[in-house]
Amino acid sequence: MSKQSIASKVPSDSGGYSALILGASGLVGQTLTTRLLNDPRYTSVTCLVRRPMASCSSKHHPVVIEFDNLQAYEGYFRVDHLYICLGTTLKSAGSKEAFRKVDFEYVHIAAQLARSQQVTSLVWISSVGADARSRSFYLRTKGELENAIFRIPGIKGASAVRPSLLLGNRKSSRPAEQWGIRLMRWLSPLLIGRWSKYRPVSATEVAKRMMELQQFD
Repeated sequence: MSKQSIASKVPSDSGGYSALILGASGLVGQTLTTRLLNDPRYTSVTCLVRRPMASCSSKHHPVVIEFDNLQAYEGYFRVDHLYICLGTTLKSAGSKEAFRKVDFEYVHIAAQLARSQQVTSLVWISSVGADARSRSFYLRTKGELENAIFRIPGIKGASAVRPSLLLGNRKSSRPAEQWGIRLMRWLSPLLIGRWSKYRPVSATEVAKRMMELQQFD
């Protein structure tokens, strides 16, 4: 299906909101997609994905793209709200360079496209502890991304959510992460006050928070 046919599915006078999701096949992305499709405020939900995804609603528009050429899909960013759920792990990526391409470059380019297409507001997933000065490569990358997006001239309504370990059923097995989740669940009652942000959080809670940060008239 062409870019033009997707864009024309929601007429300008439809009275509803349009959303674009990047990373819809991930843990948070799947949950978020379901929530958006069930939200009557949205009349169109487009998902840019690497692999084919079945459309489960008349307002659900999955589109397979090449993320290495994200700028070529600029037309899809002509929406009200942008949700970015892209993310990988160092182990899955295979190298720091490959990890940074997904968790920094793709997200930063998407934010720039949101600016050029005058998206009303965008929300992306960062991480608790994100800090451009961190000695952790993961947290440093997340912090550098936050700084880079907030410095984009003319960007509107940009917000980041900073979850700790994510709870939910993943398609891929991550033994180290599962061990960490079990440990953090045991420690959660002890994490109070300023430490409460390190408690594991469900994908549903993250998706809900992302929607709360978007701007509705």
